[in-house]
Amino acid sequence: MAERLPHWFTSSYSGQGGSCVAVATNLVSVTGAVRVCDSKRPEGDVIAFGRSAFTSFLGAVRQG
Repeated sequence: MAERLPHWFTSSYSGQGGSCVAVATNLVSVTGAVRVCDSKRPEGDVIAFGRSAFTSFLGAVRQG
């Protein structure tokens, strides 16, 4: 089986300042996890959230 790599994307709200995170959702059906990384270092450390945990994380980010 071919290795599946995360397809990273950043929000359209991200500016050019470089202080962004990248998100990969393309492997959720395989791993059950949404992956988040530093957009400047996608090969670096990655945080993996389950679906409900990621939804909670987004809610907390939106609230500030």
